[in-house]
Formats: sequence, structure tokens, C-alpha cells
Amino acid sequence: MIVITGATGSVGREATRLLLAAGHKVTAVTRDPSAAELPEGATVAEGDPSRPRSLAAVWAGVEGVLLSPRAVGDAAAELLAAAAEHGARRVVVLSASTVQYPAGEPRFAQAFKAAEDTARASGLAWTLLRCADFAANALAWAPQIRATGKVRGAYPDAATSPIHQRDIAEVAALALTDPEHAGCSYVLTGPQSLTQQDKAAAIGEAIDSPVSFVEVAPEQVRAAMLTQGLPADVPDRLLGSLADYARRPGPTTETVQKLLGRPALSFETWAAENAAAFQD
Repeated sequence: MIVITGATGSVGREATRLLLAAGHKVTAVTRDPSAAELPEGATVAEGDPSRPRSLAAVWAGVEGVLLSPRAVGDAAAELLAAAAEHGARRVVVLSASTVQYPAGEPRFAQAFKAAEDTARASGLAWTLLRCADFAANALAWAPQIRATGKVRGAYPDAATSPIHQRDIAEVAALALTDPEHAGCSYVLTGPQSLTQQDKAAAIGEAIDSPVSFVEVAPEQVRAAMLTQGLPADVPDRLLGSLADYARRPGPTTETVQKLLGRPALSFETWAAENAAAFQD
């Protein structure tokens, strides 16, 4: 049985679906089962991964854990100790490419590095998935694209190779079920480096209506996000990394293709699949 933390996130949800389709038992942890809408066949367990004692009922029969540091916070060591005590053999960590290719404020990469170090020290067989920015992060643009056909943001030339959540989830499912990947660190990216302007244009192609990127000052973006009620960490994380990617693009790897035997899914594919989110 595989325990999924961050089960209602884009990767956790897709990993749950893939593991179930392959015949594995999955326990998906969520703080609110009534609103989780997780794939049929999953055992949905109510609990807070950042408070591992709330997960006492999930560990029976556990073999592996998908660890989402954002869901678990500072409680990774306690959570993995509980999993190991109940027989877990492996852990897969959803980490960030910034651990290996620094960008943005160091404290954010350090938090992922701390989760990686905890997995290494847990006694479990570990695999680290150091992911580029998610293609799904572009959903944050949906309200303004629907309203204006434009994206207003900072650093239009910031370039990354955004990765489709399905690719991350498929690699995670592989690492959770195949011991060959124990002790490996993988940098996972999409197949192509794209600027923010490129991504806006790709969404425009997907919805058959041009989408332009309008540059505004970083200070304006920060103020707007704070006005929306977002915590300061959100603009700090976003703007810090974009500033660095405007100076030097993020990494592009072929790791997904090597592991899965097929090309990584493009941002254009993601945009086409999610076109409805950007349309009225």
C-alpha cells in the first residue's frame, strides 16, 4: 500500500490515479475528505500530514510514501519515522530543481533540501524528484486571461522548462514501485525552455484567441498579490525565482524521456488540456 501526502495537489492526485490503475492499493491523505474528490478506489484518510499523530490510522500495510514537503512542513522526520515503524520500505520526495540549480531566495530551496536530507536519514530507500516549475502554475493567470485576454506580470523573459504534472506523477509511481530507483536524484523538467511570453502565447493558441503578456514592475505584482490576501511567501517565492530566470534560464533535462521511454509532455499539451480554465 502506498501513502500519498499532498493527495489533493496536482501531482498527488495524478499519482493516486496512476497507482490505482496499475493495481496498487493507495491511501490518500487529506485534511478534508468531503471536498477531496480523489480517484475512485483510493482509501481516503482524514489527517494533517504536518501533524503526523493525526495519521495513526493510515500506516497499516504501508510499503511506500510519496512525501510532499509543502504538505508536511517541518514534520517530515516524525512522519517518516512512523511510516518506517509500520514497515514502509521506500519514500519518494517531491523536491525542487532549485536544490541543484539555485534560483530565487535560498530559504525556499533550503526547505526542500531539508526534506531531502530527512528522507536520506530515515532508513528508508529514497528517491528525490527535483522538479522544475509546474505547467499548472499558469492557472494563476486564468482570471485575468478570461477577463482581459492579457497576463500582467513581471519578468516576461524569465525562462524555464515547465513540467506537466502527469510526467512527475508517472515518475513518482515508478519510483514508488520499482526498487531500481532507490538512492537516485532526478531533475525533472519539460522538454523545452519557454519564457513567460511564450507560455502566454501557447495558452492563446490553445483557446484560439491571442493572449499577450504585459510587463509590470515587480513591486506592483507584489502589492497586487498581497492585496489579494496572499501570504508574503508567495510573491517572495515567485518574484525571486523569476528575477533569476530572467538572467539565466532554468535547466532543461531529458530525464523524463529516459525514465518513461517517451518524450516529456509539452506546455502546449498542458495548455490544450486545460483550455477551458482560460475561457469564459
